[in-house]
Amino acid sequence: MESTPDLATANLSDWFRLMKPGVLALLQVTAMCTILIHDLIAWNAAGRLDFDIFSTLETMGIVFVGGYLTAGGAHTFNNVLDRDIDPQMRRTENRAIARGAITPKAGLIWALFLSFSGTLWLIEFANEVAAFWAAFSILFYVFIYTLWLKRRSVQNIVIGGIAGATPPLVGWAAAMGDAVSISNPFDLGSFLPWLMFSLIFLWTPPHFWALALYRSDQYKQAGIPMMPWVHGPHRTMIEMRVYALILIGIAAMPWLNPAEVGELAAYLYTLIVLVLGIWYNQSVISIDIHEPRDDEGRIPSAAHSFFVSISYLALMFMSLVCVLFSPELTILFLVLVMLRILSKKNQKKPISVSSSASD
Repeated sequence: MESTPDLATANLSDWFRLMKPGVLALLQVTAMCTILIHDLIAWNAAGRLDFDIFSTLETMGIVFVGGYLTAGGAHTFNNVLDRDIDPQMRRTENRAIARGAITPKAGLIWALFLSFSGTLWLIEFANEVAAFWAAFSILFYVFIYTLWLKRRSVQNIVIGGIAGATPPLVGWAAAMGDAVSISNPFDLGSFLPWLMFSLIFLWTPPHFWALALYRSDQYKQAGIPMMPWVHGPHRTMIEMRVYALILIGIAAMPWLNPAEVGELAAYLYTLIVLVLGIWYNQSVISIDIHEPRDDEGRIPSAAHSFFVSISYLALMFMSLVCVLFSPELTILFLVLVMLRILSKKNQKKPISVSSSASD
């Protein structure tokens, strides 16, 4: 009887937001791109003939639904288990369970429904290997990260990043169809999905610590041992730069096979990822921990790096799709972007000249 008033305050948005849709969006980008990458590599290897776009779109739709449900289930479990500390942090205090709009019992039922339905969906419409990696992600996120590491180890976000790095494994396994077997779910027929897994894993610490740099007081108050307040911002910055450099170095390696995709596509992607890496690395090394906070209490340079990291990860995957589809069109697009950037710079020059002349 007491839960009825609480449940009455919950709306559809509250139930949806338990799934953390903002995080889900980026995860889905990597999974969708992985499917396209798999199919485009096969298309290139077959002489760029008869690309079955409808089969690819079908696989993408299946993984999108399954991935959204399973990852949403894992995030909902997190909301249930963190209901005691979420009210202590400004960025999480308005979560539906934390503020009492949804009861923990109702949230647990919702998490179980999402997790089981998503796993069964992937078993039925994709394959058991895709379902295995989706289920693995749920279990790792709930038991290893949320219940064990999050409140006990400063390496929580590092090791916990394994859960968030699995979408390429799910997407690639689904794209492989019957060519993979649950008897050995680690054998995905290629090292590429594991490379993409590694990139997301290495990307997670500098991405999240940029956020934690200006929210360390909140984490400390909640008792979460986050790197910036346990070891200090200077140590955090050193580790962020190390992870960023390793990430950029591995991403920029010429790991595409020119015999499969063509020399132009292989080397063009290496160049693009190198440029993207320099851009992201610049945002990391430019973080000034002594910078005055903005009106929202953020370190502007750290917030900038946080948002750049999101674009960087998405662009790494999307650029590979573009290069595999048409390296020539990709080059044309890059030229147009450069011309646009140069035109903007040229438009600013007359203003500065006239202003100095009038002085």
